[in-house]
Amino acid sequence: MRVHFDEKADAIYMRLDESKIVESQEVQPGIVLDFNEHNQVVGIEILRVKDRVPHANLKQMQFEVA
Repeated sequence: MRVHFDEKADAIYMRLDESKIVESQEVQPGIVLDFNEHNQVVGIEILRVKDRVPHANLKQMQFEVA
């Protein structure tokens, strides 16, 4: 999985695998899911991140794996 934060665009993108994206759907305002040919979610884009997490330091992200 890859995660990219674009500070200028104020968006975060999580790519779950490298299969080809064939469709994208905005499921909530500012939340876009990318689907592959098997209708599986392969990417998640979150727009207006600073509005959603106003006090977060997005240059340093922490991940927890259980």
